[in-house]
Amino acid sequence: MSSTITITIPDKMKKRLDVFAKKERLKKSEVVRSALHRFLAQQEFKAIRDELVPEAQKRGIFTDEDVFKVIS
Repeated sequence: MSSTITITIPDKMKKRLDVFAKKERLKKSEVVRSALHRFLAQQEFKAIRDELVPEAQKRGIFTDEDVFKVIS
């Protein structure tokens, strides 16, 4: 199932979208969907990370190296 939404973007951004979509041979809606998907995934990751970092720090996990030590 899909839905249609209407957004307003600045003229300069619209021109950049037009150029990019044409260059990559993509529909503008595909470009926007992909960008929105990426943005939402990043926001969800950030929310999860913000929730878990304090708990990790309580356990002495501050860096990627600390994580690797725990899982190795």
